[in-house]
Amino acid sequence: MAISGGVQLLCLGLGCLFGDAFSKPMLWAGLTTMVVGLLFWTTTIKANRNIKKKEGYLIVTLTWFSLSVMGTLPFVFTGNIPSFTDAFFETVSGFTATGATILNNIEALPNYLLFWRSFTAWIGGMGIIVLTVAILPILGIGGMQLFVAEATGPTTEKLHPRIQETAKRIWYIYIFLTFVEVLLLKVSGLTWFDAINHAMTNIATSGFSTRDASIAAFDSALVQYIIILFMFIGGTNFVLIYFAFKRKFKKIVLNEEFRFYLATIAIFTLLVSLIVYNQTSIPIEKVFRDSLFQVVSIITTTGYITADYTAWTNFAIVIFFVLFFTGACAGSTSGGAKLIRHLIVGKNLLCEFKRQLHSNAIIPVRYGGKAVNPKIVYNITSFFLVYILIFVVGSLFLALLGENFVTALGASAACIGNVGPAIGKAGPVSNFSEIHWLGKWLLSFFMILGRLELFTVLVLFTPYFWKQ
Repeated sequence: MAISGGVQLLCLGLGCLFGDAFSKPMLWAGLTTMVVGLLFWTTTIKANRNIKKKEGYLIVTLTWFSLSVMGTLPFVFTGNIPSFTDAFFETVSGFTATGATILNNIEALPNYLLFWRSFTAWIGGMGIIVLTVAILPILGIGGMQLFVAEATGPTTEKLHPRIQETAKRIWYIYIFLTFVEVLLLKVSGLTWFDAINHAMTNIATSGFSTRDASIAAFDSALVQYIIILFMFIGGTNFVLIYFAFKRKFKKIVLNEEFRFYLATIAIFTLLVSLIVYNQTSIPIEKVFRDSLFQVVSIITTTGYITADYTAWTNFAIVIFFVLFFTGACAGSTSGGAKLIRHLIVGKNLLCEFKRQLHSNAIIPVRYGGKAVNPKIVYNITSFFLVYILIFVVGSLFLALLGENFVTALGASAACIGNVGPAIGKAGPVSNFSEIHWLGKWLLSFFMILGRLELFTVLVLFTPYFWKQ
C-alpha cells in the first residue's frame, strides 16, 4: 500500500511533466495511501512471520481488496469519479488487468489519472504479491505461500529454486518487454504519453487506453501489429519467454499449451476473417488485421478494440462469447480459465471414453508426455464447475437487476474472465457505466475472483478454512 501511494505521487509528477497543472487532491490521495500503508507496516513489524497456506490465501485476497479500496482515492479526491462505487469498479478493473471501464470520456481525464489507471493495470498484470516478494525481502515472510496463491494457472513452474529469485526474474522480463514496446510504439508514431500508457496496459493484458476509441483511434497498421505482438507475448507463459531469452527454443516448441495457444488463435482468426470478408467490402488485409486483433485481444483477455465485433453477424458474436471462457496460457498476465485447463479436461474426456471400453485398465491423463496427478484433474474439473456456476449466478443476478439477457450473460462472462469489453449494453463500443450499482459491486467481486483463480478467494468463505 505504501508503494501504491508512492506510485500515485509518481503519476502526479509524470502528469505535470506532460503538461498537467499541479493537483493538491492527487497529492493528498498519494500521501494518504502511503501513510495508511506505513501505519499497517509499523504496527505489524513484530508480528509472526510464519506464513502458511491459509495465511497466504488470506493475505493475497485482503491485499487485492485493500489496495483497490485505497486505489479509488485519486479518482474520488480529484472529483473525476465522484461515485465510490464507480471508482472502486474502475480501480478493481485496473488491478485485476480486466480493462472494463465506466468512463464515458476518457480523454477528458488529466494525464496523472490516466497514468494511474495504466499503472494499476501494469502492477496488477504481473501481480502485486509477486512484486512485493521480489523487491521487499525485508518482509522476511514465506514468499512461496504468497506466490502459489497469486500465480495464475494450475501449475507454477519456477525459474529458480528460490521463490524470491523467481519473482525477480519474472519482473526483469516484464520491465524489459514494457520498455521495448514503449520504444516500438514511439517509433511507429505515437507520442511518448500514449506509448508509455499503452505499453503498460498492453503487456499487462489489461486493455485500458488513453483514447475513447481504444486502439481504433490510431489508424495505423504498424501500431496495431505491434500491439497484437505484445498482446500475444502477454498471453504467453513467462517461463517460456524466459526460455526464449535463454535460447531454449525446443522447450517452447514442445510445450503443448503453447502449441494449442497458436492453433486456437489461427483457427478462430481464419473463421472470423471469412465471416467478415463475406459480409463486408473491406480490403482483405484489414479484414485479416481486424480479425486477428480482436481474436488475440479477447483470448488474451486484453480487451483492446479496433472494430465492433458485435456488428460482425450473430455467429461472430457467439464466437467471441465462447472466447470469453478460454483465456491464454497459465503463468501469463492474462485472466480467464487458461488453455491448459481446457487441454487437460479434453484429454480426460478422451480417456473417459477409453475407460468405458476398458473398465479395468488404468488410463492416466498425459500432458507433456507425463501422467497428470489425478488430484490436478479433479481440481480442474471442480474449477470449471465452480466457474460455470458463478457465471450462471452472476447472469441471473444481473437479469434480476433489470439487465437484458445478452448484457447479463456478456457482463458476467467478461468480468469473471477478466476480458474487459462484453456484449450487449457493455459491448466494445460502450462500457459498464449504465450497469446497476449493485451489479457493479458484483462484477467487481467477479473480477477479483477471476484474477485470483476462484479458489483463492472462495476458500475464505468455507467453514473449513477457519477451523484450527
